[in-house]
Amino acid sequence: MKLIRNSALVAAISLAALSANPALAQKNKDKNKDQEAAAAPAAAPVSNVVQGIAVANLQAAIANADAFRIAQQQRPVTYKPQLDQAQARGNALEAQIKPMIDRFNAARQGTLTPALQTQLQGQARAIQELQEKGKQEIQQILLPVALSEAFVNEQLEEKLDQAVQKAMEKSKVSLLLQPGAVVARANAYDLTDEIVTELNALLPTAQLVPPQGWEPREIREARAQQAAQQGAARPAAAPAPAAAAPAKPAGPQPEGR
Repeated sequence: MKLIRNSALVAAISLAALSANPALAQKNKDKNKDQEAAAAPAAAPVSNVVQGIAVANLQAAIANADAFRIAQQQRPVTYKPQLDQAQARGNALEAQIKPMIDRFNAARQGTLTPALQTQLQGQARAIQELQEKGKQEIQQILLPVALSEAFVNEQLEEKLDQAVQKAMEKSKVSLLLQPGAVVARANAYDLTDEIVTELNALLPTAQLVPPQGWEPREIREARAQQAAQQGAARPAAAPAPAAAAPAKPAGPQPEGR
């Protein structure tokens, strides 16, 4: 109580002195403001980031993973024979089709008679058929390369869910969105790099060459679905006929005694 009274007394004396000298009052007031400003802690920056929400581009995470990039570097070396063969077939196809296209364009410059129109339609059909055939040949040549790409992607996709869960757990994210579900966002919400880090830890490198007879998941699932539909379409087997009752002996039966 004595401390409170003394404090009140000091405050009253100070107030009286300041009232008697306005200049001193203003000077002390400014001094107090400076002291309060110096003593006040710096204001923390205001953050608009909502905790627990993030956005991630999962396809970009796979494409930036070490296993994917290493496979991209190794594939041209491993599959060089197929790539060279496809390039050579493409060059040969172009050399074969170009004169046909030149003749077609030259014929179009003349007067378009019914006979010429029929001729042009036949030439266009021949060019198109040759192009389609060559495209299928090149795709068949490059099939091992395409299977390699699908095999590497599937290995990463098998680890993707685990990588996402680990990244969400470490970043304390409870809701993860795809970029297509968001109109605009700040970079602070992006979790793609964290997912890439987890993918690199789970699968540092991927097997480049698939096993013999391997097929992508889409084809395996399509085959399984087709087999299930065919099994359901088969009629149920007819039940086996009931066993026939034993035949009774012919003639009168003896009477019992």
